[in-house]
Amino acid sequence: MERFIDAVLHWITDRNFRLNVKRKMYLCCLRKRLKNHDMTIISSNCIGGGVYNDLGLEFRSPFINLFIKASDYICLLNDLRGYMNEDLRFVKEVDPIYGNVDYPTAYLKDVKIYFMHYSTETEARESWERRKKRINWGNIYVLFTDRSGCTKDDLVAFDRLPYENKVVFTHVPYPEIKSAYYIKGYENESKVGILSEWQNPKRPIKRVYNQFDFVGWFNGG
Repeated sequence: MERFIDAVLHWITDRNFRLNVKRKMYLCCLRKRLKNHDMTIISSNCIGGGVYNDLGLEFRSPFINLFIKASDYICLLNDLRGYMNEDLRFVKEVDPIYGNVDYPTAYLKDVKIYFMHYSTETEARESWERRKKRINWGNIYVLFTDRSGCTKDDLVAFDRLPYENKVVFTHVPYPEIKSAYYIKGYENESKVGILSEWQNPKRPIKRVYNQFDFVGWFNGG
């Protein structure tokens, strides 16, 4: 019995090791393909930070480990430079949608930002200000998803924004939305899921958002 248990533990450990190696090889291939290394990713949620991590790049964006409601995000994108000149105003309030939250929230002018992966206001503010200074205004890439209250009107408004490089991930195809990219697997849902989750939980190599070729996009392909 002990030998059987030892054999099973060895198989599990060995399998995890192989998967970890495959994950590292996959990321290595992505990084070798990448030619554009100083882009700023503007993102409505955590996808941008995940992509930066995958590619081993410095965060050249303050939009890391946070999320913004869809309508607010469209508002922000309509005057991104103007909003980036505003100061964060942290608030403690019962959110009309999410209720009492245990993470910092702040307004950037009239846009509310949810710093869901930060413990304190100080941490959130310092990270925001530090990364804001790294924005490369000549190399902007804008990400959006049909989550956080996104409506068809928001998708249309996003599609009309004057950004050369933009993409919105949707749970169903929208052929009339030029910037839409259909993420498979959420057709029976009302929105895409959490795209940073594993595509196959039993084989943690690619994340759901890897259905989209970020490297090709960043390289101008």
